[in-house]
Amino acid sequence: MSAFLMATWFRGLTATETLALTLAMRDSGDVLRLPDLGRPLVDKHSTGGVGDKVTLVLAPIVSALGLAMAKLSGRGLGHTGGTLDKLAAIPGYRVDLDPRQLIDQVRAVGVAVAAASQELAPADRRLYALRDATGTVNQSGLIAASIMSKKLAVETDALVLDVKVGDGAFFATRSEGEAFARAALAIGAGLGRQVRAVLTQMSRPLGKEVGNGREVAEAMDVLSGHGPRDVATVAVTLAANLVEMAGGSQAAGDGAKQAAATLGGGQAMEHFERWITAQGGQLGGLAARLRQPAQAEGRILADRSGFLASVSALKIGQAAALAGAGRSRKEDAVDPRAGITLVAELGQAVRSGETLARVHASDPDRLAQAQHLGASAFQVADGPPDDEPLLLGTLSQGGMNP
Repeated sequence: MSAFLMATWFRGLTATETLALTLAMRDSGDVLRLPDLGRPLVDKHSTGGVGDKVTLVLAPIVSALGLAMAKLSGRGLGHTGGTLDKLAAIPGYRVDLDPRQLIDQVRAVGVAVAAASQELAPADRRLYALRDATGTVNQSGLIAASIMSKKLAVETDALVLDVKVGDGAFFATRSEGEAFARAALAIGAGLGRQVRAVLTQMSRPLGKEVGNGREVAEAMDVLSGHGPRDVATVAVTLAANLVEMAGGSQAAGDGAKQAAATLGGGQAMEHFERWITAQGGQLGGLAARLRQPAQAEGRILADRSGFLASVSALKIGQAAALAGAGRSRKEDAVDPRAGITLVAELGQAVRSGETLARVHASDPDRLAQAQHLGASAFQVADGPPDDEPLLLGTLSQGGMNP
């Protein structure tokens, strides 16, 4: 297998070879089927980002629009947060559901987000460990086969990929993101599955909150119609693609209008509450509890006056992990109250000594480390930065759309 991985690294994989590898890994374990739901079943995958709480917003939106979502997620590692760590910050929320519980919950409330079974695509875990040891992780065909083998282990009607691009993402450049997306779309086409990929910006954090519990609270703000616009934009865009692929909207743009209408109108929040309650979560005063102070609190201040020109997603993610919100090993614990709250907005005029961000840490030592690294994430310049688009384009089996 090591020789195969090295040959793949140097020679690449054709679309046929990538599909064959994907199916071999998928069929090494169980395939989850959810029959007779009475509505289309959809899924979403993000390649990982900083402040990425989109699943927490997207799942209630698509449920409110008459779709069902059964999402198997993982824990965070390194500077990117995991959806399960965010949900685990909710008191009582059960991340472990057996297949029967997951199917029953999706049928009853339209949404379930839980830990992936060890029996789904087990060959992928073995192969990934070997890729890490042989230095062959960053190869588009292997990445696509790894992700799609797990996504295809749950039979769905439509899948949307949120492909993050930027310094805080797995794909640093747009060309790398597009290469992965095209390989993933070819796999979907080979199996007759509806798959699209939306490329989104990850040179800056998404939203204002980075840290597990705080991101859940911010997602609730978005569901109520008054959260950060960038989070809502990504969630609505992904939802629109799922609605259109699932046949819920024939005219271009209708899916986005339908999705946006659920935010602030009460429908998406209602479906969020039904989902969280069904999975054991305690909703009473949840947002306030999730924003309680951490053991050590501090600030990051502007070192000069000017305009906030950039905020490095990578460094903010690393600083949040240092504060206690992330892990360097799978067995490490995370502090649900730890993280970073961005105060100043990109392009905003700031004065020397003004607060750019607040740091919430597990202890004073972690606070000092996070403040030191976090300060280097902010660049203040004499003039405002050029406007950088959040949405970089959508790839479908028909090609790229702006």
